Amino acid sequence: MSDYVPSIDLTPWFEGTEAGRRAVADQVDDALRRAGFLLITGHGIERELRDRVRATARRFFALPEPVKARYAVSVGGRGWIPPGAEANGNVEGEPTPADLKESYSLSADDPTGDPVADERWFLPNVWPSEIPELQAVLTEYLDRMRALSDELMSICAVALGLPADHFTAYLTHPTYCFNLNWYPALRQVGEPEPGQFRIGPHTDYGTVTVLDREPGMGGLQVFTADEEWVDAPFDPDAFTVNLGDLMARWTGDRWRSTRHRVLAPPADAPEEELLSLVYFYEADHNALIETLPPPIGRNSYPPVVWGEYLTEKLAAITVG
Repeated sequence: MSDYVPSIDLTPWFEGTEAGRRAVADQVDDALRRAGFLLITGHGIERELRDRVRATARRFFALPEPVKARYAVSVGGRGWIPPGAEANGNVEGEPTPADLKESYSLSADDPTGDPVADERWFLPNVWPSEIPELQAVLTEYLDRMRALSDELMSICAVALGLPADHFTAYLTHPTYCFNLNWYPALRQVGEPEPGQFRIGPHTDYGTVTVLDREPGMGGLQVFTADEEWVDAPFDPDAFTVNLGDLMARWTGDRWRSTRHRVLAPPADAPEEELLSLVYFYEADHNALIETLPPPIGRNSYPPVVWGEYLTEKLAAITVG
């Protein structure tokens, strides 16, 4: 099943010929119909930047817990999400053990001028004074993620037979969430409880997720259309991209928002620790999302306002 999640080279899209862009869009359409996941290469983001983000972030997670606790927040906040605070599997309706991870979370912080919207969606991010280099490297990385995600949304539009700028009106001042997810080693977290994972089974909530991850025995798995868990393929040069629930609703289930999980730390690799860079792209907080009609959409969903929809999802996975 290693070919279930395909790898797509975006180079022809960026080269700009009509045939090349169409070919990439067709490949993306097929991947999102079948798997809801894909790898992308030819994205133009240097390995050096990704490595620099990861190395700097590891310095934060290596700080003593009382120091990290100065930045502690609940799920959806800006700062350190400590162990035990999040259980992604809860979103499926049954209580699950807390995820075996820590996160440092950032979100959109460019104010709109509307004090109510800004207080809810565009507060300033929090930067740990102990790692002053983190702000500069993450600001650079987030700018690149926004540009790449906008490009992916254009590819999605063309894949649906729509103008490349179709989704632009919904992305004028979008929200996003960026998580540095640190998965500690088994020797640190102890033996997992039954049904406990580094991240429990769930789907993402927004439009597209762009993930830079590390290989490991306790790594990412994808739930196939045949209801089988398979290891997601890994390519050090690629980003892993998957679709969120909002985009699946938007396309009337033409495309899949696929369940996935991150396995518990493995007993036969007790020193394995991993760090993932996860950019969840979303939409304008007040965007009204309505299912695209046939022939794009197969099923119809009630319209949702993105910010209200996200608020409900975050409440479901918050522990306590």
